Amino acid sequence: MDTAEMTTAPTPFPASGQPVLWWPRPGQLLMVLLVMMTLFGVPPASAGAGHPVWARPAEGQVVEDFAAPPAPWAPGHRGIDLAAPAGGDIRSPADGVVSFSGVVVDREVLSIDHGAGYISSFEPVESEMEVGDQVSTGQTVASLSSYDDGSPHCTAENATAQPCLHWGVRLHGDYINPLLLLGELEPSVLLPLRDP
Repeated sequence: MDTAEMTTAPTPFPASGQPVLWWPRPGQLLMVLLVMMTLFGVPPASAGAGHPVWARPAEGQVVEDFAAPPAPWAPGHRGIDLAAPAGGDIRSPADGVVSFSGVVVDREVLSIDHGAGYISSFEPVESEMEVGDQVSTGQTVASLSSYDDGSPHCTAENATAQPCLHWGVRLHGDYINPLLLLGELEPSVLLPLRDP
């Protein structure tokens, strides 16, 4: 490089003292993306709707469906209830790490962090799992229990109470319908309105 080229090269701070803004070229942007994926990991493999496919934690039918609350503080049913026999095995729906195991109000709750923002919680259960325990898909992690007063989770109007598992799933802190992860429910797709 000769002296003439050195004097005409841009400097990071022009005479005004303001820094020159830099924006990556397409090739540089791709390289930044690859580096970030290497550092922070790649999102989990997905099936169809962009969610990983999980396994059911209990084999029973859905007794009560998911009902998203209209606002985070409003009432709703933030999970699904699955029929299960009292004392029946509860299995991890996907690989993960136990993030909580303990009593909440009047029942024992077990939560598993599955990574990529997914956390599932089960209640009422009895579990010997401890925070930090690694679990794999299909592994028995708890048994179905009841509330402190001996009542089951599911009580239906004008019907007898029955044992069931409440399974909630949060994605980045927001509750989602667990059936989406089982591949049993397709996400809603909004279509454009047609002209009359």
